[in-house]
Amino acid sequence: MTLFTKEGCAKCEYVRKSVDLKKLGIKVDVLSPDNPDSLAHLAWHELVSLAETQLPILVLDDSSSITGAIRIKNYLTAVRNQRSAVG
Repeated sequence: MTLFTKEGCAKCEYVRKSVDLKKLGIKVDVLSPDNPDSLAHLAWHELVSLAETQLPILVLDDSSSITGAIRIKNYLTAVRNQRSAVG
């Protein structure tokens, strides 16, 4: 999974602080003009227009996406809880 964020985004920061992304194996791509690889990755998922109005964006392993800090946090919390119950 990949979380697309940008610097100075309060919602992005909320997600980053709410869930241990590294422990869940979430790659964080910070979008900026200085990071063309992240922009290319975003474009590959056809999410450029969405990112212009909504960040953060979580891209799941099946290439579907979730927007909205609360929805993303809730999804990742459920994933974490599911993994804890299994392991």
